[in-house]
Order: sequence, then C-alpha cells, then structure tokens
Amino acid sequence: MSTTPSKFEITAEYVQNAVDVILKTLDEPQTAQQKQALQAFRDGDSILIKRLSIANLQDNYIKCLGYLISAPKLTPQTDTILAESARAAADHVRDVTLSNLSNAILEDEMTIGDD
Repeated sequence: MSTTPSKFEITAEYVQNAVDVILKTLDEPQTAQQKQALQAFRDGDSILIKRLSIANLQDNYIKCLGYLISAPKLTPQTDTILAESARAAADHVRDVTLSNLSNAILEDEMTIGDD
C-alpha cells in the first residue's frame, strides 16, 4: 500500500533534484538569449535572467530559468516556483516540437513542389 503524505518538507536535495530534471528537460539553449540566460542561471544572476525574461516574453526557455533561479531559496512559494518552472519547460519542449514539425512539413512540401 502506497501512501502520499499530504504535507512533507521540501528539502534542498529535493529542490536540486527537481532543478536537475527541469534543466535536463530544457536541453541545450538554441538562441543567443537562451545561452545568455543559462549562463546567468549558472552564475546565479537572477537580475539578468529577469531582464532577459522581460525582453523575451514569448521564450519559455528563459521563462523557465526565470522561475527556476528562485527555487533553491526554499520559501513557502518553492512548490509554486517548481511547478511554474516545470510548466514553462514543458511549454518550451512543445514549442520546439511544433517548430520542428512545421519545418519538416515545409521541407517536404518544398521537395514535392520541386518535382
């Protein structure tokens, strides 16, 4: 029998594991701004990430890092921060997948039209 506790303590180890999984999901940055945001994340520069988020509102990769930079602080909002980071990471993966599919479809269409 498995039981899920209704309350449990969020530990630094738990948060670090979540951060690692989310970063793995994001994969490698694809734009210069994403590279800059990832470096800022690694450097702990939350101000730069927040500024990049403002300048790139449509970029879920940067949005994720903007949330994620605050996760290790272990505040009462840590659950929300991790959840929003995970959602932004999932949105990023969706965005990349849709872009890749569009490009693949357009390439096939261009090839068919060349015949």
